[in-house]
Amino acid sequence: MWLKTIIARFQLRRYQSQVKSVARNFPADLMKPRSILICLPAGLRELTMVKSFLPTINYLYKPADITLLALPGIKVTDIYPRKGIQLLTPTVEQLSWSGLPKRSFLKSLQENKFDMLLDMSMEPSDFISAVLLSFPQAVRIGRGNHLGSPYYNFEIKTKYLRDERNIYRSMLATIGQIVNRNIDNAVAADANTQ
Repeated sequence: MWLKTIIARFQLRRYQSQVKSVARNFPADLMKPRSILICLPAGLRELTMVKSFLPTINYLYKPADITLLALPGIKVTDIYPRKGIQLLTPTVEQLSWSGLPKRSFLKSLQENKFDMLLDMSMEPSDFISAVLLSFPQAVRIGRGNHLGSPYYNFEIKTKYLRDERNIYRSMLATIGQIVNRNIDNAVAADANTQ
């Protein structure tokens, strides 16, 4: 197992060296994405929390197409609705020996022309890191003190360290303030569904 990790990290460093910095225009780049990829966490508890925040994300980016990307081996079709949201879960054939996505999988993702990636994972994942690096033109958002640059070009720091629900709420509230949408009602609705 450690050999796979070493090889994956080596490949990620190679990907990092190939990523060219793209000038961003914040906050304008956050305003009207057309297609959003949400990288889901691995844990069942976190998956359930992210599901409860989907109405908030839909509210923030109403006209955008939203796609959820699960980690390999995580079955999310039982948790997430199939109506209105596209779910992607890579198969074993779409992974390299080291666990990173194969280039063919990354190319199929890139065909969707995602202009925003929202990383909702709480633990570092080599798979998600490789996906983030394959979209240098997109706005890549993640929580602060997690992966940092070059994986994210927009980090949201919160005062919460281990409280996943409040981390998600804080991230979405910050995005809501930037895009000038009051998400208090949407977040309150999320809280009432708990």
